[in-house]
Amino acid sequence: MSDVLQFRDVRLSFAGVKAIDGVDFAVGADELFAIIGPNGAGKTSIFNVISGVYRPQQGRVLLGDADITGARPDRVARLGVARTFQNVELFRQLTVVENLMLGRHHHIRYGTLAAIAWAGRARREELASRARVEEIVDFLELAQWRRLPVGLLPYGVQKRVELGRALAMEPKLLLLDEPVAGMNLEETEDMARYILDIRDELSIPMILVEHDMGLVMDLADRVLVLDFGVPVACGAPKDVQANPDVIRAYLGESGPKVGETP
Repeated sequence: MSDVLQFRDVRLSFAGVKAIDGVDFAVGADELFAIIGPNGAGKTSIFNVISGVYRPQQGRVLLGDADITGARPDRVARLGVARTFQNVELFRQLTVVENLMLGRHHHIRYGTLAAIAWAGRARREELASRARVEEIVDFLELAQWRRLPVGLLPYGVQKRVELGRALAMEPKLLLLDEPVAGMNLEETEDMARYILDIRDELSIPMILVEHDMGLVMDLADRVLVLDFGVPVACGAPKDVQANPDVIRAYLGESGPKVGETP
């Protein structure tokens, strides 16, 4: 299985505080790779390094054969990395379809004059993008809200729209930053189903950061555990759950396994 992403011995510090301390992992094609750890463990910092927000002091990040270490976020996006955010980042006054269309911006190849005339290449690309967006509307079951401003929608549906906008980019790698944060049980179960469908039907590899341990252990193919920027364990969910270093990082010397009810 070829690796879509390689995160090689990355180190990142802020004013002497180590956010990422020698983290090394790879994500395979079609893999759902999860990163977990207590608050301040460095999970979001890893996402920011991958997406070009942070430049590490050491290490390399490879997307396929492309070195994206310290690359600008717009270049990383054009190369195929899409991301959702912990907090909903949508244009509340725009409709569902309009928000999804924003995910198509880096596929646009026509200029301002062609857009005004809406002819030739501009018309073809616009229609192609709209067709792709309608596929995502169906995939994420958003049809009943497609013409409504997202600011009027329930929180769980807004999170689904943000996921759809990332899918509209047609990514090679999808970064999911706490996709079920703030959701109720029904919304969480729906989002879990969509995440599995993305892996199984669309074959898009994903990196998942999430505090819901039950969700992580049910969905992930492999799990990386961090503690204050240091990798503690990496492997299959059942192996990570039983790892004594992971148990200590989360619960102290004794206690139930990660993901189990105390």
